[in-house]
Amino acid sequence: MKKILNILLKVVLLIVVVIILFISTFAILGHIMYEEALEEVPIKDKVSEIQSKDNYTKLDDIPQIYKDAVIAAEDHRFYYHLGIDYVAIIRAIINDISFGQLKEGGSTITQQLCKNIYFTQERKLERKFAEIFMAAEVERVIDKDTILELYINTCFYGNNCDTLSEASRLYYNKEPNELNDYEATLIAGIPNAPSLYNPIKSEEKAKQRQKQVLNKMIKFGFLTEEEKNNILALED
Repeated sequence: MKKILNILLKVVLLIVVVIILFISTFAILGHIMYEEALEEVPIKDKVSEIQSKDNYTKLDDIPQIYKDAVIAAEDHRFYYHLGIDYVAIIRAIINDISFGQLKEGGSTITQQLCKNIYFTQERKLERKFAEIFMAAEVERVIDKDTILELYINTCFYGNNCDTLSEASRLYYNKEPNELNDYEATLIAGIPNAPSLYNPIKSEEKAKQRQKQVLNKMIKFGFLTEEEKNNILALED
């Protein structure tokens, strides 16, 4: 029995070593990717480039409920972490290793911003590590409100809409600051899967996603059940 336990222990240790080597390899590749991206375009230059583009919307011109919806749906601890949710990352990496491919994100808003402005949407583990390194640097250089503002202005909203302003005009013929609570919360759900959740492609799926967003807003204390029902009543 003791011999069997020793063999099992060695097998477990071997598996642990293999996992550590596997993760370390991709972490090194990710750090190289991060350094190359940063060398090509420093963060402050990238920020200036984004803020100077047409249809950029300042945070003060975005409805508060829209900002709350984005935070609730994508990263409810946004204002309390340093760009990385370690619990979510570890869970995602374990699941990704189990599946043998990058299936789960665990990304904060800061990480998603880094993916939007520096990296591709390709699901590779080294890109995930590059995103983590870049997120830590972004949080060091940029304040939280600016990060949120940049994120909202670099999401894809479907139908060639690359900014919130473009999405607001296309879907509701309004500027972002003119959106009512129903319209704002519906658009907030689109970037999760723009080809699926935009109301031109499928109004029904857009509404389903909106309800998911509203439920998360309730879960994380941004709304009450009564306020949710009032928002949904604005549809007509």
